[in-house]
This record gives sequence, C-alpha cells and structure tokens, in this order.
Amino acid sequence: MKKLINSPETVVRDALFGMAAAHPQLVRVSVDPVFVVRADPPSPGRVALLSGGGSGHEPLHAGFVGRGMLHAACPGPIFTSPVPDQILAATRAINNGAGVLYIVKNYTGDIMNFEIAAELAQAEGIDVATVVTNDDVAVQDSLYTAGRRGVGVTVLVEKIVGGAAEAGADLEHCRQIAERVNGEGRSIGVALTSCIVPQAGRPTFDLGADEIEIGIGIHGEPGRQRTHIRPAAEITKLLADAVLGDLPFRDGDHVLVFVNGMGGTPLIELYVVYGELDRLLRHRGITIVRNLIGNYMTALEMAGCSVTLLRLDDEFIRLWDAPVHTAALRWGA
Repeated sequence: MKKLINSPETVVRDALFGMAAAHPQLVRVSVDPVFVVRADPPSPGRVALLSGGGSGHEPLHAGFVGRGMLHAACPGPIFTSPVPDQILAATRAINNGAGVLYIVKNYTGDIMNFEIAAELAQAEGIDVATVVTNDDVAVQDSLYTAGRRGVGVTVLVEKIVGGAAEAGADLEHCRQIAERVNGEGRSIGVALTSCIVPQAGRPTFDLGADEIEIGIGIHGEPGRQRTHIRPAAEITKLLADAVLGDLPFRDGDHVLVFVNGMGGTPLIELYVVYGELDRLLRHRGITIVRNLIGNYMTALEMAGCSVTLLRLDDEFIRLWDAPVHTAALRWGA
C-alpha cells in the first residue's frame, strides 16, 4: 500500500486540517467533535443543510460546504458513519431558527445515527427534517443497506436544495424539493479496480486483470454483474440501459447528466463516457441540458465511474444554476 498519509489513524483529521488551511474563507473545522461548518455565520431565518457520512468519498461531503450548498458536514472515519454526537453538535452550530434539513445517504449506519441526532435535536427545540437518497439502481439490498444505496443523486440534492435554502425556502419546501430530486434521479457505477482502505492495507475486493464490476457500491460492495473489460461504448451502454429503464426516462425528457469519477479514473476517460452517453441519449430523444463531469463522490483510489441521470423541470434548472461557492463546486458567485 502506497498512500500520501502520515498514518491510517490520523488521515481524516489531517485532511480536514489541510482543507481548512486551504479554504479559510469558506470553512472552519471543529475538532471535538469533528465537523466542518461554513466560515460565515448562518443567515438569520434561513434553513440550514447538513449532510455527512464516512470519509473516503472526497470531496463529498465537506467539499460542498459553502454558499449555495451545505452549511455543515459530519465526516466519519473511512467508510464509517459519523456518530450522533457529531451530528448534534453540527446541528446546533448551524441552526438559526428556521430548522435544519438532514440529507442522508441510504446506508444503515448513517440512517440510524442521523435519526438519533434528529431526536436529540428536536428534544432541544430544533426543527429537523430528513431526506434519504436511494438512487442506485444496481441492487435492491447490499452489505450496507436495506433498500437501494444513496449515491450520485446526493450531490445533486445538496446543490439544488442548497439553492432553495439560500433563496429563503422554508424547511418543508426544502424537504419536498429534496424528495423530488431523489425521485427523479437514478445512478449506477462500474469499478475497474478495488480501493484500499488505509486501516486494512489491502484491496477491499479482488478483480481479475481483465475484469470489471457493474453496479459496484461506493464502499466496494458487490454489484449486479462481473464481466470482462470491453470498450467504453459497451460499458456505457450497460450503465445507461440500467438507469434509463428504471425510472423510466422517455423521449422528450430534459436531463442533467452526472459522470462521476470514483477517484482513480482520469478526466480523459470520463469525457469518453460522457460522449457515449450524449450519443445514446440523443438517439432516444432525451436532451442533456446540464452536466457535471469529474470526481465528486469517490471511493478512495478506485478506478471506475458512476453515471447519474436527473430528469429536470424549470425549478430544478433554476436552482441548479443558482450561485454556489464551495471548495469543490463553484459558479456564479
């Protein structure tokens, strides 16, 4: 195992301190308990957004703390959920009277710990609502979930609902928008290699030199099909067919396409995948009106990508285009 770390035990905090040093105008880091919060104070009377999960998926979630997205993020250890104390402390830090929306990926530990934190916060008089993302079409249940996993749509929820919260939408409206985004989006991923969790020091799973896994989870959970490596056009069609048939997407739909790198795949390959998707969707009469391409929800150094399609309406487009200024995503600000 070769990694640019000091030790497996300190890697998460070391990275957070580096992030805070790099972006002091955007974020600050709480050490005990650990959470990342906006450097500027919460706007009076505005809903605050909080998300979190295991580390190792950077820039998710801390990289999306800032204007137009999250107000705070709670990073757990690598691939391990944050604990309720973290979540509650972050909730207190960002609550400004209008309530806090939790954006939670559908993983058992995340669900449980955010539920506990919500109960504790509500007991203190803080209004909390929760939305759970579950957009992964690959498998119904996995090692980490009951039901579908929450993956790429999580990023889109954070951006779109972030725009709504920034514009002054109330807690219930923000929750409804988040639910609608989750309901209109679908994702699936492919792994070309495994990742290596620093504490383990070895690959999470084994793939042959000529094998890929379709439908892999962001922690290395098994997918729906193990097959031989093939041209990008064929792999992209496997991914697109799984996503398009699930909602289903239809002729005339306008969509946002999110091609997300898993951490070890260069941008040149992600653009190859996007080009194939563009061709496939045009053939089906589906129009791409927005896109996002790059490493935004990773699995350490795993090679591969995920594909997310979100069916858009005018409100989604307006909120997607709203200004955002975070460490990992910024435009119009």
